Amino acid sequence: MANRGTVKPSTNFNASADAEVLHKAMKGLGTNEDAILQLVTARSNAQRQEIKASYKTLYGKDLIGDLKGELGGKFETLIVALMTSPITYDVTSLRNAIKGAGTDEKVLVEILASRTSQQVKQIVAAYKQEYDHDLEKDITGDTSGHFQRLLVILLQANRQTGIQAESIESDAQALFKAGEQKFGTDEQSFVTILGNRSAEHLRKVFDAYMKLSGYEIEESIKRETSGNLKDLLLAVVKCARSVPAYFAETLYYAMKGAGTDDNTLIRVMVTRSEVDLLDIRAQFRRLFACSLHSMIKGDTSGDYRKALLALCGGDDA
Repeated sequence: MANRGTVKPSTNFNASADAEVLHKAMKGLGTNEDAILQLVTARSNAQRQEIKASYKTLYGKDLIGDLKGELGGKFETLIVALMTSPITYDVTSLRNAIKGAGTDEKVLVEILASRTSQQVKQIVAAYKQEYDHDLEKDITGDTSGHFQRLLVILLQANRQTGIQAESIESDAQALFKAGEQKFGTDEQSFVTILGNRSAEHLRKVFDAYMKLSGYEIEESIKRETSGNLKDLLLAVVKCARSVPAYFAETLYYAMKGAGTDDNTLIRVMVTRSEVDLLDIRAQFRRLFACSLHSMIKGDTSGDYRKALLALCGGDDA
């Protein structure tokens, strides 16, 4: 897959020189936050991992530990996230979403609906290695009903590939019968079809569903389901239509209105910065009356804002 990210590897990269810059930025009185953010946002994640190794070799200390000691607040959370490898970051996000009092369903929905099958398989393996726990067991212990069933299906990471032309019509019919045509809703059909078919197949099913019922599938889901299941079904549908559009919307609602959902803002900006943030920016501009850059600028402040804007790259004004 072509890298549609805003963050590219630095060309004249020297891990130990970078480690020295970071060490100097944290040495003595006060911290040079600007030097840290300029460097970290201008390196790829793979390069940041090399910087971490060099830092330990040169100074006998853990770079993330030092950053945590010197920085604070949302800026610290963002920089530490950028210094973490992508799979480890997803694994840690899921673990934090599950353990402790209450479950952060939003994180489960976002990660499991948007990651590729290969990524989900890597996440499951890394989770087991890191915590000696079964991710599926931990998630089923914390969720219930059809919400739980669809999460389990997504964790299997066995989505079909390609388009099954012969079953487009029957899938659309099954969804129609399970929802709009029925008194009460047969959630299982939604869960099985949306959890197992490929994105390109589902896009054809959604078109057929529209012809059949006169509704977009999203409208039916909103009418027929509620709560966490509704959120997960909608996320799966949106990701089948367009992952960048799904994340553009996620970012918009993280910042819209009073207060900012900084955890979501950080998570999306970090995890998509080397994947598809250019496409997310384009979708954001198309869907909303402003650019991602301008919304981040208006919604955040200080070094945190500077770092986020560096990740965002240009302003699609």
